[in-house]
Amino acid sequence: MQVRDAVTADMEQVATIYAHYVETSVATFEEDPPPPGYWQKRLADLTGRELPFLVAESGGNIRGYAYASPWRPRPGYRYTVEDSVYVAPGQAGRGIGTALLKALLPACAESGARQVIAVIADSGSDASAALHRKFGFTDVGRLTGVGYKHGRWIDTALLQRDLT
Repeated sequence: MQVRDAVTADMEQVATIYAHYVETSVATFEEDPPPPGYWQKRLADLTGRELPFLVAESGGNIRGYAYASPWRPRPGYRYTVEDSVYVAPGQAGRGIGTALLKALLPACAESGARQVIAVIADSGSDASAALHRKFGFTDVGRLTGVGYKHGRWIDTALLQRDLT
């Protein structure tokens, strides 16, 4: 498996991976899967900001992806990013999330980020939080009932990692 910078040609597979989570989980509060064109624009925006968007590829297939996006739009937040890590369906437990986050954090630092925030939906699974804690993220807060999906209210956990 190779972790590399994402390119436009990857976005169709990225869209497919994300659609799985939109349709079957509360890992995202999105309710309608965005098309590949959305992801192409997202890639262009993030790379234009010099923020990382990575994919894990094996055998010509994207097995997962990770990117950093601005935490908030106001200029005072410009040194803080939010990370997102998604692993393709059926690929969990193979070290893909670990490889992606391991590559993403130094790429965030290289982009000038000082803080990385993870916003993790309380899905009943602790895998994402455990992955982030493995890389030194600490729990910094919980937002109660801030999301609504699949007929239930969902909390989010906030984890933070200092890159300095």
